[in-house]
Amino acid sequence: MFYLDKFNYLMKTFVIIPAAGSGSRINSKIPKQFIKVAGKEILAYTLEIFQNNENIDKIIVATKPQYFDLITNLKEKYSFGKIAKIVEGGVKRQDSVYNALKNITADKNDLIIVHDAARPLLSQSLLNKAIEEAKNSRKIVIAVKARDTLIEGNDYVDGYLDRKKIYYAQTPQIFSFDILINSMNNAYKDNFVATDESMIVEKYAGSVKIVEGESINFKITTDSDLKIFMKIVE
Repeated sequence: MFYLDKFNYLMKTFVIIPAAGSGSRINSKIPKQFIKVAGKEILAYTLEIFQNNENIDKIIVATKPQYFDLITNLKEKYSFGKIAKIVEGGVKRQDSVYNALKNITADKNDLIIVHDAARPLLSQSLLNKAIEEAKNSRKIVIAVKARDTLIEGNDYVDGYLDRKKIYYAQTPQIFSFDILINSMNNAYKDNFVATDESMIVEKYAGSVKIVEGESINFKITTDSDLKIFMKIVE
């Protein structure tokens, strides 16, 4: 959806879905994002969220070339008309996002949303809240506050962390196009590797705004996560 920002600029919103991971921590012969639950691929549940949101203009999926046809089939099967491009993913998540970003024709203030392929329970209300905050802040990360006691150490306790200052990062993470592309260009120049985009942006563009997330917005990482998701949707 095109909308005016505070500078009366007609903005667009793009979604990047990095879907090139192998999901090695789940006992499956195929990457976890392509596992079917209740007859539907996990990735399809994720794509549906953005397809059905009026604020989203285009979706770019980054995956391995052998799965291009599968993504095309999902687009046709579920009428995911907002999928604009399918691009080759990289070895690391960072590579997949960067390659997708370079395949976007965007103006500097357009919003870029990055969301995990295997995080299929993002609510529309949380997505909309994140987008609204990103229109002003330009740099946001969804995160949930730690609730449990946090121990620091290896085999033995070395100390305890103040959970009031600890958050678990989630996605979506949303940035203006210029902030994200410039930050990632610098990361590659410096050979800096991060586990997510907020870490890169914080390093090169300053503080990233935290938007309170939801526990249900979990990422399917292990067999236990997959079982929980199955119980929710089946």
